[in-house]
Amino acid sequence: SAKILLADPIDKKAFDAIKELAQVKDASKLSRAALLKNISSYEILIVRSRTKVDEQLLKKAKKLKAVVRAGVGLDNIDVEYCNEHNLKVVNTPEAPTISVAELTIGLMLSLLRKIPYADATTKNKKWLKSELTGKELFGKTLGIIGFGRIGPQVAQRAKVFRMEILIFDKRANTEQVRDFGQLVPLQELLRRSDIITLHIPLTDETENMISDAQFKLMKNGAYLINTARGPIVNEQALIKALKSGKLAGAALDVYWGETPFGSKIMQFKDKLILMPHIGSQTYEAQARVGDLLIEKVRQLIAELK
Repeated sequence: SAKILLADPIDKKAFDAIKELAQVKDASKLSRAALLKNISSYEILIVRSRTKVDEQLLKKAKKLKAVVRAGVGLDNIDVEYCNEHNLKVVNTPEAPTISVAELTIGLMLSLLRKIPYADATTKNKKWLKSELTGKELFGKTLGIIGFGRIGPQVAQRAKVFRMEILIFDKRANTEQVRDFGQLVPLQELLRRSDIITLHIPLTDETENMISDAQFKLMKNGAYLINTARGPIVNEQALIKALKSGKLAGAALDVYWGETPFGSKIMQFKDKLILMPHIGSQTYEAQARVGDLLIEKVRQLIAELK
């Protein structure tokens, strides 16, 4: 039967189901060096976002036929190398859509009502009632950059708050967005939005897509939410925008490295909400990833025979 190497932890139910289908080795606790030593005899590699599936690893994977990404983004996988060497790359992009959309709405409320700061200061026995005057979502303009899977789900929920919705997506057409909001050029979205949220993949084209020039176009006192990928926003430009007050606040679930701990971004306590990449970290999303994973692995095994 097929030999599968699991490099990152997955849902237990999915793990058990895949064990029924093939020989599976759980390498999720192995160091990178050990992973490189172990990989040569496996046909299918399963990863989440942690393991870097780069040329170094792929060259050692002599028998590899497919890389399965449990989740969405493929930026930890050298897709070009895989394509050149006839390696299949499969992901489960449908799984975390709702979780990320709900988190985005939660972050909008948290930023505009300063919920984390209110909680932290009150637990510190500080009563900052007037300092914690916030804003309503009602009537505000939300700019959604990227209208693939998550964008429409965010728009649908934002409509319930009676927000005005602007959408920028190179691939979307007016017909697709008609029920949700207005399709506009990026510059116009940046100029008109009170809150801007990113829902695009990281590619060469989207890296540093939000930098000094884009912050300049934004309203004074705008808010930025990034649950997509860190490098879409230029780190230095973001720090400047927070420092100058151009941004009233930002919420980040993704960073430029593994964590933000070494970044100067850490200085902004009260205007900034930071999370440890939990966009798809819900029981439901992980179960969905698991179900899709079982399905995709089953298909791959059938193809390998």
